[in-house]
Amino acid sequence: MSRQHLLLRELGLAPRWRLRHGAALELESVSMPVLAPVAANLVPAATPAQPVVAVPVVVPVAEAVPAPAVVEPATTALPDWADLQQQVASCTACGLCQTRTQAVFGKGNPRARLMLVGEAPGAEEDKLGLPFVGKAGQLLDNMLSAIGLGQDDVFIANVLKCRPPGNRNPAADEIAACADYLRWQIAHVQPEVLVTLGRFAAHALLQSDAAIGALRRETHQYQGIPLFVTFHPAYLLRSPGEKAKAWQDLLAIRRALANKA
Repeated sequence: MSRQHLLLRELGLAPRWRLRHGAALELESVSMPVLAPVAANLVPAATPAQPVVAVPVVVPVAEAVPAPAVVEPATTALPDWADLQQQVASCTACGLCQTRTQAVFGKGNPRARLMLVGEAPGAEEDKLGLPFVGKAGQLLDNMLSAIGLGQDDVFIANVLKCRPPGNRNPAADEIAACADYLRWQIAHVQPEVLVTLGRFAAHALLQSDAAIGALRRETHQYQGIPLFVTFHPAYLLRSPGEKAKAWQDLLAIRRALANKA
């Protein structure tokens, strides 16, 4: 036994516990005769040495704590088409459910090559439950017809499924509440080309706040789908001078569809 060990024992700091090769803790035995020379140096000669009682020092062994379980984030599966329609019809995710007549899901061919996304239903759409049925809808039909497309060739939906009161602009929380519905619609239709009508639809799908005049100058991508930005038909009714630019957009859309054929 080392001198250091003997000194520690004499000072009441021994015996020590030693872990041998991962086994249980074992107490080293100490023979009293070896302590005599050390004790003589620490205790006056006139005072007889007192026997040292070994008091084991119990070192608690921490219990093994299991690793916390890994919780995977919840994933929402893509609902089927009929279930998606029902979810939209019964949606109460934002305050628009309190003022709508009915939700407006969309119209057209759910397997169309071209999908158009507008802003929100207007008064006529709210009454009939279909998008683009007013004057703006008539202009849109004429625009599509000009490049050889009918209603069976497209699917049309809106960013919002419910009409904002007074046809005001969509609010950010309303766009967020409807975001999954539009995303799921696009996933079902799987269009070859996407077209946004107006700035709110463009901003929602592109996550950009750039002006529509800048966005419409290039072809964008939405999850690998070519996306074109053009004016909302309601804006073209108010600003007929912009129809020439919209015609250029339509020609670009027709070329994109032809390249996909």
